This record gives sequence, C-alpha cells and structure tokens, in this order.
Amino acid sequence: MTQTITAALYAPDPSTRLRAALAAGTQPDPLLTGDLIARCGVEEDFFVRDMLTWALTRLPAEVTVPRLVGELVSDLPQARSQALHTLSKVGDRSAWPAVTTDLLHDADPEVARTAWRAAVALVPSGEEPALAGELARELGRGPIEMQRSLSRALAALGEASLEALTTARRHREPRVRAHAEATARLLDDPDSDFAAALEHATRMTKIGASVEDSSPPC
Repeated sequence: MTQTITAALYAPDPSTRLRAALAAGTQPDPLLTGDLIARCGVEEDFFVRDMLTWALTRLPAEVTVPRLVGELVSDLPQARSQALHTLSKVGDRSAWPAVTTDLLHDADPEVARTAWRAAVALVPSGEEPALAGELARELGRGPIEMQRSLSRALAALGEASLEALTTARRHREPRVRAHAEATARLLDDPDSDFAAALEHATRMTKIGASVEDSSPPC
C-alpha cells in the first residue's frame, strides 16, 4: 500500500496526487514521511499541498518535526514555506529554535509570511515581547496583503506587541509609522478593516510630515 501511495504522490494528474495525500493521512505510515515532505517542496497545486500538510500532521511529531526542521534550510523557498506551515499545524514547540531570525526576515515574501505565523504559533511563554520586537522590524514591508499578515501576527501576540508598536509609531520612515498605527488599530479591534485603517494612517502620516516640513525654523 505504501508503495502505491508513493507512486501516486508523483503522478502527473493533481487529482491523483490529492487522493494519494488523502490516503496517506487516512492510513498514517511513518515510511511515507520523506515522500510527503519532498512533495511539499515542489507541489504546484494548493489543494494537494494542503492535503500533504494534513497527512503529515497525522504522523507522530517525533517522526515529522526533525525532518521538517531540516527543510528550513532548503534552497527551495516553497520547501521552507511549507515546512514552516506544517510545523505551525503540528504545534510542537520543540521546533521553536528552528524558526530563526533569518526566516522571519527571509527575502522570499511567502517564506517570511509563513515564518511569522509559525513563530506566533510556536513561541514559548515569556518570549512574546522579544518576538514582537523582531516582527516589528518588518513593518512597512511589501504590499498590503503582506502588511496585513504581519499585523495579524503582531495582533495575535496581544499586549506583548504594545512596546514594539509604540516604538515603531515614532519611526523615521512614514511607511513604518503608518503600518504600526494600523496594526495598533487591529490590536484594539480585531474585526476592523485593516485596509481602511492603513489608508487612514498613511494619510495622517503624510499630513503630519507636511506640517513638520512647513513649520518655520526656531
């Protein structure tokens, strides 16, 4: 059965690969760990990747976590991203040391976003403020969807993010200040419209900069 599933995981048809991943999760077999993780790194179909992750969560953490941690140094961005995603779903905090600052600031946007989510899921008690400070270094990065992801991660840390956001709201870069303001709004009201909050904060930041520029010298 294991050999049949393994062969199907590499089939050209995504529907076949999806069924194989489902079978792997329905009948968990540690012998499939390597192939499931390998497919995560190269699988093009979102639904198949999601099913691969599910199948991995059905296996013992002591089997999957070391292998997933090994993927975090892969040259393939998708391999790093999917390993982080799966680790966040497994929820074994022994993997926390492997979520390095390099991953939190990865040049690949999807890897960085996934690292933020994984870090929030795995951070040990007491480490939240330090994590918030590290995440705050990414404020202002990328398009709105990336900024929303970071804001959600910071908001999920709750009060542990307050100091980092207070500091960021005084940052010399207007884009960082605006993102920090919008994140603070999300922290106060998780159901608020992030896009509207960011737009408002950006506008207010620009107005503030214009007032400062037009002020007469003392």
